[in-house]
Amino acid sequence: MNPLASSHRPIPLGQLLFCGAFIVTMSMGIRHSFGLWLQPITMAHGWTREDYSLALAIQNLVWGASGPFIGWWADRSGAFKVLWAGAVLYALGLLGMATTGQHLGFVLTTGVLIGLAQGCTTYTVIFGVVGRNVSAAQRSGAMGITAAAGSFGQFLMVPVASGLLHNMSWSSALLVLATTALVIGPLAFGLREAQFSAASSGSAQPLAHAHGGQTASQALAEALGHRDYLLLTAGYFVCGFQLAFIGVHLPSYLKDHQLPPQLATTALALIGLFNVIGSYAAGALGARLRKSWILSAIYFLRAVTMLLFVMAPLSAWSVGLFAAAMGTLWLSTVPPTNAIVAQMHGVKHLSMLGGVVFFSHQIGSFMGVWLAGRLYDLTGSYEVVWWLAIALGLLAASVNLPIQEQRTPVSKRLVAA
Repeated sequence: MNPLASSHRPIPLGQLLFCGAFIVTMSMGIRHSFGLWLQPITMAHGWTREDYSLALAIQNLVWGASGPFIGWWADRSGAFKVLWAGAVLYALGLLGMATTGQHLGFVLTTGVLIGLAQGCTTYTVIFGVVGRNVSAAQRSGAMGITAAAGSFGQFLMVPVASGLLHNMSWSSALLVLATTALVIGPLAFGLREAQFSAASSGSAQPLAHAHGGQTASQALAEALGHRDYLLLTAGYFVCGFQLAFIGVHLPSYLKDHQLPPQLATTALALIGLFNVIGSYAAGALGARLRKSWILSAIYFLRAVTMLLFVMAPLSAWSVGLFAAAMGTLWLSTVPPTNAIVAQMHGVKHLSMLGGVVFFSHQIGSFMGVWLAGRLYDLTGSYEVVWWLAIALGLLAASVNLPIQEQRTPVSKRLVAA
């Protein structure tokens, strides 16, 4: 049964895309600015780069580890309560990031609370709503628009965060962002799905029950026994490694090479701007081409882009070109990855199964953030991490290439596309 065939009226497409995109814009935009705080916070507290990197690495790991459970909650109860919980957790985490002077407290707030908040307010939850309310023909394009919004958030919020840092103390700037994060809560009303509201009042069943008899545990067991799902999951590890390393450590890498701090802000903003184009294009192409081929091409082009960057003389021009090229490839993996999960396993458990794949992404993020800080403290350079990121990109390109996107036999019988 198609989700749109349900007796429950889906969320209007314009409302769905506006509220979903705005939520991702806020959540991802704030997250992408955290690299700007590495040096102010480490200098204020006398910490090493590894100390700061560890907190953000744990943030990525918590975000990923909580994803399947948060996804199960959103699949079962709808996104509304999950998004409100995320807004509150985000604000509390940023408050702790601004006021905590002890490293353990910093890890618990910046790492654990913000990690949980991101799990509640980003792609795992939003794509579940999109999958339940958009037809299969429109799904990849709708996910591309939503992913592009996350990139626009980076383009928007990184300069805002930089401006705050230049006009007030770093802790006051974080308090402003904490207040901003609360905007996610009211936007959640636009993603309140009628079938879940009706179910909670006892007058109807959740939409998930209309899709067949497969339970969450059966869906998870089926996915974990599916070769192509595992290949997709393995490739996504590389995406997390590369993005977390570059997003957190690029500002310090440029400063280490005596480039002006404004260049780092410009580079991160350019990554966000160009990924608006890349994410939308990847989603649109996913409706016409094999999504596994698109993913393979993205990872290969990332490796080439990084190779050219580390081999070329470092200048404002090379940084700008790198940011534009990498930005086009930045979150463009997100729409085809999630669309493949929906195509192989249906939409009933999309948030949960997408969360499992994303957990692999966040293990990669943990390694990319922490290992870069660790190796820098040991060697005084990021050179080894750059070469590791390049090699992993080539590996991910080869892993994604043979993925077949057909639905598994069990899913054909139990869950509609």
